Amino acid sequence: MSKSEFAQAYTERMFPDIAAPAGYIDPEFEVLFDNFAFDEVITEEGRNVPAKDRFLAILATLVGASAVDEYALMLPAALNFGLIPDEVIELIYQAVPYLGIGRVRPFFKVTNKIFDYRGETVADPSRSTITAASRLEKGVEKQVEIFGESVRHSYEEGPEDTRHIKKWLANMFGDYYTRKGLSVAHREMITFCFLAAQGGCEPQLKAHVEGNLNVGNSKQYLINIASQCVPYIGYPRTLNALRCIQDGYTAWEAKQ
Repeated sequence: MSKSEFAQAYTERMFPDIAAPAGYIDPEFEVLFDNFAFDEVITEEGRNVPAKDRFLAILATLVGASAVDEYALMLPAALNFGLIPDEVIELIYQAVPYLGIGRVRPFFKVTNKIFDYRGETVADPSRSTITAASRLEKGVEKQVEIFGESVRHSYEEGPEDTRHIKKWLANMFGDYYTRKGLSVAHREMITFCFLAAQGGCEPQLKAHVEGNLNVGNSKQYLINIASQCVPYIGYPRTLNALRCIQDGYTAWEAKQ
């Protein structure tokens, strides 16, 4: 088998300065992987997404999977396809509450090194829109926007000994989801990818499927996003994500 014309053109656009990035592993593997990831996955009829969404999903999936080496390879490709530094940094910021700083700190380091090497600059270095006094109120507003009116007072409900976690969660939506740089729809999409990639978070993944649907990301769009991520997280976690999409969609549809 040889590399397809589409895969060859796509990889040359992603990696204009590197002849065969995957070939550093094994030349035969390069053909096998590139024909799938950079042709079949992209050209499958009715399963494609805009390039910005594809690369946001890929980067979020790689962060969720703690795949630092592959992220370092794909970040320049994402920038070559038009993703801007502000969007990348916002993706890394938002990964922290879902993955923890222990898994995310290496991605800050790699991102900064690549930006420095390429001479990339962040256009808007101050993207916060809240204050210490407004973060809870604004966070609750975002929770309601994403999950519905039923969550408006959730930070005040539940057992007294764990209620502080719900307040912190509401504050988190204020801290992160109100920031400039990514739309709420894109934030929910990358959160879907963080959760799908790390695994073991199926209840939260199902909830964020409903959140995605509430902010305008359709069931088909989520299936297409999951499809774009198959080469980076494999089939088992993708199949789990597809099941959560169906379950989340069923629950969402019942509420309409």
